[in-house]
Amino acid sequence: MSYLKRKIDDYLENWYRDKDRKPLIIKGARQIGKTESIRRFAGAHYENIIEINFIESPKFRTILENGYNTDDIIKNITRIEPGFYFEAGRTLLFFDEMQACPDIATSLKFFAIDHRFDVICSGSLLGINYKQIESVSVGYKTDYEMYSLDFEEFLWARGYDDSLKQDLLSHMLEGKPFGSAIQDSLMQLFIDYTILGGMPEVVARYYDTKSFSGTHELQKQIITAYRDDIRKYADGVDQTRIARVFDAIPAQLAKDNKKFQISKVASGARFHDYGGCIDWLQDAGIVKKCYCLNFPELPLKGNYDDLKFKLYMADTGILTAMLDDESQEDLRANKNLGVYKGALYENIVGEALYKQGYSLYYYKREDGTLEEDFFVRDTERLIPVEVKARSGRSQSLRSLIRNDKYADIQWGIKLSMNNVGIENSIYTFPYYCTFLLRDWLRARKQ
Repeated sequence: MSYLKRKIDDYLENWYRDKDRKPLIIKGARQIGKTESIRRFAGAHYENIIEINFIESPKFRTILENGYNTDDIIKNITRIEPGFYFEAGRTLLFFDEMQACPDIATSLKFFAIDHRFDVICSGSLLGINYKQIESVSVGYKTDYEMYSLDFEEFLWARGYDDSLKQDLLSHMLEGKPFGSAIQDSLMQLFIDYTILGGMPEVVARYYDTKSFSGTHELQKQIITAYRDDIRKYADGVDQTRIARVFDAIPAQLAKDNKKFQISKVASGARFHDYGGCIDWLQDAGIVKKCYCLNFPELPLKGNYDDLKFKLYMADTGILTAMLDDESQEDLRANKNLGVYKGALYENIVGEALYKQGYSLYYYKREDGTLEEDFFVRDTERLIPVEVKARSGRSQSLRSLIRNDKYADIQWGIKLSMNNVGIENSIYTFPYYCTFLLRDWLRARKQ
């Protein structure tokens, strides 16, 4: 499989250039490409690489038995594997699958103070396993959260360079529609991306074979791996409850009211029993919560009901692979993203927003029909983002903009299959531009 360029590549280069770099922990869901990216970076910069995988080589879980001092750890590593050689200033120590030995994070403080060897750790389910760690070396480590490929990385795999991004951004800033050729080709690629998702192995198979052949089977394998993680890492009775929540997500998103209802997961299910199970899936990087705002106004933090939320899959391709067979056929044969009542549209936009660093919020007024899919903000304003699965008027978006009651809102964004346009304080962009929203908001303020 050919290597796919990733955004973490630049991050790792910048980390390496920092003379005061601290041990680095790269977090993220399984099979998003963490290990491959780290190995590629390491091979380009270090003469000596010591890679320890705590799942493949459980014998190394004993290296902390004498404490967290750097010399004690190195002594224990070389006792287990005498062929490992540590050379100050030229060695990278790579701890992989650290969720199987979470206390290794406590040692990072000592490696940072010692400063002879660079250290990178990676693993999945780290949000869960951090709860078991004695200390997480606060102030002595750097954290980076990695995701599956976003649409920009998907375009890089297709062969596009940064000039396309700049061209798209200039059209958005000028409110200038795209030509039919670019509109058609990018929309087609976006639909393919929605079906495939951003798991590197799936994307590489698609580009290497120039077809969807085998991609669905790879997605199913990842879903099976998620279920295995639930059985392996979740506690006792929670295993069944977590699996129920995971399985319920597609059907819950298919409802007109997409708020996640725990009562629909199982007979007699209550938040008291299932709330922690939902958090487990989010900590594992499998799902993302989108909270309901109490009122559409700034600030956003603290202005939401933590008992009302939607649940989106962290990778839309995995959601696609979880759909029933009839919807799968409709989507793949007819490119109908409207299956499941727009669930895929919302999920792919939510995914693009959190991969840009946004927290996810929506609003639904209890005493009326007003409802808005997402919100972002700039330095001054709250900006509603509407996901339009079908053509038609954006009544809720217009109401939020026009009504003086919503003082923090003056304009909004509509994402659809349509071209770029501006009308009545609503900026319309095609779905494939969603990955550029943060860049666009920054650029328009300059």
